[in-house]
Amino acid sequence: MIRRLSHVGLCVADLERSLRFYRDGLGLREVSALELAGEPAATLLELPGVVLRARYLERDGAVLELLSYPSPGAVGGAGVRAMNAPGLSHLSFQVDDLDAAAARLVALGGRLLAHTRIENPRLRARAVFLTDPDGTRIELVETPPPRTEAS
Repeated sequence: MIRRLSHVGLCVADLERSLRFYRDGLGLREVSALELAGEPAATLLELPGVVLRARYLERDGAVLELLSYPSPGAVGGAGVRAMNAPGLSHLSFQVDDLDAAAARLVALGGRLLAHTRIENPRLRARAVFLTDPDGTRIELVETPPPRTEAS
């Protein structure tokens, strides 16, 4: 029946800007690209006259598809969605240095949601949300490195 999860698709307003954010900021690597126009993509996507550019990025076995629509264009705003709104709520990444990772992502077009920063001394963990350039929430979590047998 179902073999595996193939990928997660994310519509973006500016493909090159989003590539820089996810590739240079979050360490995903581009693994393939796809460009389509007209049928049968128009039927599948329910977008008459569609022109689609997609880039597939991979990290840790997960694939993220960035979707850009030169025609008919992106719709809607880049506002921050509420965490309890139905649909994709966020992507989460473990980081070694929360502040450095957040600063790098802000420099690449992200927006820090500083009011979400938390610290849990008991777990020795810190976390914060920011958004990508289109408003998708990104969670950064800093925890101690895993213990090895020598430590």
